[in-house]
Amino acid sequence: MILVTGGTGLVGAHLLYALVNGGDKVRAIHRKSSDLDAVKNVFSYYTNEPEKLFNLIEWMEADITDVPSLTNAFKDVDYIYHCASYISFNPRHLPILKKVNVEGTANIVNFSLAEGVTKLCYISSIATLGKSNKGALINEEVEFNPEDKNSVYSITKHEAEMEVWRGTQEGLDAVIVHPGVIIGEGIWSSASGGIFRTVNKGVKYYTTGGVGIVDVQDVTKAMILLLKSNIKNKNFILVGENISYREFLTEIADGLGKQAPKKSISKGMMMAFASVDWFSNKLFRTKRKLLKATVRSLYNESFYDASKIEKAIDFKYTSSQNSILRIARNFQRDYKH
Repeated sequence: MILVTGGTGLVGAHLLYALVNGGDKVRAIHRKSSDLDAVKNVFSYYTNEPEKLFNLIEWMEADITDVPSLTNAFKDVDYIYHCASYISFNPRHLPILKKVNVEGTANIVNFSLAEGVTKLCYISSIATLGKSNKGALINEEVEFNPEDKNSVYSITKHEAEMEVWRGTQEGLDAVIVHPGVIIGEGIWSSASGGIFRTVNKGVKYYTTGGVGIVDVQDVTKAMILLLKSNIKNKNFILVGENISYREFLTEIADGLGKQAPKKSISKGMMMAFASVDWFSNKLFRTKRKLLKATVRSLYNESFYDASKIEKAIDFKYTSSQNSILRIARNFQRDYKH
């Protein structure tokens, strides 16, 4: 039996399809408020019978932060894909980030050890890797530096990784993947989904930074291959392409048939917007829309060497252009009205 946490998220939904389509026996935990219809929508990109495959999954209501609810979820489980996490760069969300990302992962590791789980695959982030010297690609050997200006998200994901490594010291076999910005269809509330929605509305400006991106289908393929392999207690970056934000937005705009951004916007201007956003939040209790941590990331050039996994297993990345064209086509299918 395979257990999947975070099955209603972007990676989790695509992973569930790949697993059940491959004939695996799968159990997925979800919270009461989860949108299971979004998972069926993801399945519909792959098959004309999404309901049939969806019903092959044993869905169980549980929460990774609620220990009693996990007891039945771990019954007869051999393998685990731990995809559940909380994503936010807002310092005010630190308590829930710690609760979900750190404590929740500790619970998964502890149950895995107690129940004799064969192997765990944890999906982390490139945010837990350190910064390289200017111009050098970041690889798995560039360690997280707590003295850097790290976001609350990266701090808690790093602490979650420490829980997984702790589990390996106590006898649990595990692999960790560090995906870049994951692009994929179906869960349009995700970070990349928001980018497609924004570009579809029209974007005039771009920032001067760059980032590593990866197709959600590549992430799920890598996770499955790694879990089925003899590889254990290793970590792998998953980045299909290092790309500037201007090029990234242009490729999405082209895929959607929209106008690409033509002008750059200065970091100072964006920081000013973030300050106004902060003031509005304090004065009027409006929801934060632009954090300074986000602005900094939009002007950084964080590029990665993701070749380690290609040397370890039979794996090749999908080209970003092919990925973006597919996602754009599916976005237009879902938003045709």
